[in-house]
Amino acid sequence: MTAVGQQSPGGMSIGSVLDRLRPDFPDVTISKIRFLEAEGLISPERTASGYRRFSIADCERLRYVLTAQRDQYLPLKVIKEQLEAIDSGVARVERAEDAPRRPRGLSIAPGEVSPEEFLADREVRVSKADLMERAGVDETFVTELIRGGLLTPGQAGFYDEGSVTLARTAKAMLQFGLEVRHLRAFKLAADREAGLVAQIAGPVAKGRDAGARDRAEEMIRELAALSLTLHTCLVKAAVRGALDR
Repeated sequence: MTAVGQQSPGGMSIGSVLDRLRPDFPDVTISKIRFLEAEGLISPERTASGYRRFSIADCERLRYVLTAQRDQYLPLKVIKEQLEAIDSGVARVERAEDAPRRPRGLSIAPGEVSPEEFLADREVRVSKADLMERAGVDETFVTELIRGGLLTPGQAGFYDEGSVTLARTAKAMLQFGLEVRHLRAFKLAADREAGLVAQIAGPVAKGRDAGARDRAEEMIRELAALSLTLHTCLVKAAVRGALDR
């Protein structure tokens, strides 16, 4: 393993890196590589125009991370600690593929939605007035969403960015003749899906090893992404069927 700072001149584009990794990691995506960079596991150079340029060392580092995730199902926190130990010379270089294999868990969801989209965003507090202004709705509509269980204010009555998107989307759907009560069906379906995901990931979170919680959170993100992709496919198929009747 090569330290993060050791880069070669020139370098490859993120698409070229993806082509190198795909034969061994079919589910890897550009979003996944960007996510690993955001988590500090790789640090590619940037051109003057802001494009990423990856070295062979960066590819080796990515391969190490992806192998550790796939075969050992290690959380990123643990993998990052291993890489930092290698970079500092504290630990010896060990290829992840040489380590004992554990049962394979989920890899990045191969669908339209990336698991990284379910990462917690930077907390932003939105007041009710800001919510109404940004979503283009009035207080009566916000109250209806709250009563319908679609919108839930946080502490001190503040909302988050997702609430703005939800209110804006609900308003758009109502323009097709729907009412807020009709949107309850979407809320109930989401609650059922979330409950199923929690049932699967719950036992993992209760594991006694240090990385249990991280593994459970990663599993939840991937299952949520797969669930949303499946939901989208099913809705598309059902709509096509309805139009053909």
